[in-house]
Amino acid sequence: MIKISSLSLQRGGNFLLEGADATVHPGQRVAIVGANGAGKSSLFMLILGKLTQDAGELQLPGNWRIAHMAQEVSETHRNCVDYVVDGDYALRTIERELQEAEALEDHTRMALLHAQIDKIDGYNAKVRAEQLLHGLGFKQSDLQRPVKDFSGGWRIRLNLAQALMCPSDLLMLDEPTNHLDLDATLWLEQWLKRYPGTILFISHDRDFIDNVATHVLHFEHKKLSLYTGTYSDFEVMRAERLAQQQASFEQQQRKIAHIEDFIRRFKAKASKARQAQSRVKELERMEKIAPAHIDSPFSFEFLLAAKMSDPLLNMSAAMLGYLADKPIVNEVKLSIHPGTRLGLLGPNGAGKSTLIKSLVGDLPLLSGARTTGEHLKIGYFAQHQLEALDLNASPLLHLQRLEPTATEQSIRNFLGSFGFFGDDALGDIKRFSGGEKARLALAIIAWQRPNLLLLDEPTNHLDLEMRHALTMALQDFEGAVVVVSHDRHMLKNTVDEFILVAEGRAATFDGDLHDYERWLIDYQRRQAQRPAEPASDALSQGGESAEARKERKKREAENRQRLSPLKKSIARLETSMEKLQLQLADFEGQLADPALYEAASKARLKSLMDEQTHLKRQLEDTEADWLAQNEELEMLEASLAAQ
Repeated sequence: MIKISSLSLQRGGNFLLEGADATVHPGQRVAIVGANGAGKSSLFMLILGKLTQDAGELQLPGNWRIAHMAQEVSETHRNCVDYVVDGDYALRTIERELQEAEALEDHTRMALLHAQIDKIDGYNAKVRAEQLLHGLGFKQSDLQRPVKDFSGGWRIRLNLAQALMCPSDLLMLDEPTNHLDLDATLWLEQWLKRYPGTILFISHDRDFIDNVATHVLHFEHKKLSLYTGTYSDFEVMRAERLAQQQASFEQQQRKIAHIEDFIRRFKAKASKARQAQSRVKELERMEKIAPAHIDSPFSFEFLLAAKMSDPLLNMSAAMLGYLADKPIVNEVKLSIHPGTRLGLLGPNGAGKSTLIKSLVGDLPLLSGARTTGEHLKIGYFAQHQLEALDLNASPLLHLQRLEPTATEQSIRNFLGSFGFFGDDALGDIKRFSGGEKARLALAIIAWQRPNLLLLDEPTNHLDLEMRHALTMALQDFEGAVVVVSHDRHMLKNTVDEFILVAEGRAATFDGDLHDYERWLIDYQRRQAQRPAEPASDALSQGGESAEARKERKKREAENRQRLSPLKKSIARLETSMEKLQLQLADFEGQLADPALYEAASKARLKSLMDEQTHLKRQLEDTEADWLAQNEELEMLEASLAAQ
């Protein structure tokens, strides 16, 4: 078991844990939750031996094998299957020893090593790796592609597959669903529930936690509290404890009154009836769970534009995509009115983001019509917008630019509802994490008072408290909402109907998320049974006319020219990441010197830690740019390949 006794741990001069205690027993699946910066990832580093506690004890069984999902993105020419098999370190070690024995023609040693490989099921390793890759969304045609060909999100999936491949007694996963679509998430849930060892995982996806966890370990006030059950159970148990505090109880009552007022106002209104019914269900559990979030730093709302059109936006006979002869979604007919609340479902790459971009107007229609209401005001959230933020400007300045006449105090009050206080509101954002940038992007949208929210994966990078606040804000919003999200809890609580984007169509989905899970299983089965596309006659005969060959060469040259700037930029970013990683490794080596922690070295220690923090943020920003540009490159390559 894992036993934490009177443990104290500090980073950057601040204590993350002080005198903390917890015990995790073998076979438990423990979700680790808490505010960003509370110390969740630091606990992982402590278990892995990359950090040392300041006081207390961390006890692990000496014979436990530990598997850990790497967060760094590897650059390698190895193909996917070999890269995943590399996760089985014991197998790779035996294989190296076997090569040495073969070189020495040591037949006795060779026989023993072959027996060891058979004992650990090493001869089926590639089959097991392929099964993991298929479960995580890789196609058969992807398996022999080199890792370097994949975008950042897909490389993180490969790191996850490596961790699952590693035989282990303890499996540690940090945000395993961050780069997964819904079908891969569902597969991972089932895999983890079958895993026989102990699991520690950090996640901000409450439905994922509910479906996997047997326990929840909560970081709070520099202590650890272990709760038995799912995240929903944790909410209730923590709420029962907090409800004993009078201040929490009074604030809770105000929240209940707010919901009851919503129900009274809108229960009889047809356009709001479903939302009101949802609030009735929410109220049934509110008395128990409200205090669980009473100390959240986030409590905001999306105020509505002064004027509203009806309809807000229409799309008819619309063909969506990037190339005229290769539409992604055909014949889209969609009308969005005040109060419309749509969730977009569909497999990865089917066109959900394409539909959102077309609704925004960022992507012109290939054909058909897009008409907007006179008073349409769109609030659009997409991941690329985080990169468009001005890194040298403060959150305050971002909003002042939108409304120069607003007072500084009103802006600071508004930013406080998104968790930006003091220096966080006034300093530049270049050191902001992905989650802080996402919160600022949402604050900018809310400040502009839209009447239509178009949200493409708004919960990426957000912690559980911010996701809860966003869900509540969307429930209160009286305009229209169209959202793409892998956060099932948010979808269940904020949308009234679903549009299924799949196989070139976008149509109303008559069912809930459980029905969609069943549809996904059937869809995957049908995809697996589809025969491979036949080669063209010219290719099957091994021939190509001179004119066709000339045209192909010309097209390939044009494609290389279009791809070249992005590839060069990505290469520059990779060089920067390598340099930053080397610099960080140097700083970590210096920080490992025990003499540095003596009183006489206090100033130098602070300087080194400040510089280390700065380098980490630089690396995080560079990696974010690298990931975004790889996604753009992948999309462009797919478009060119479809020509």
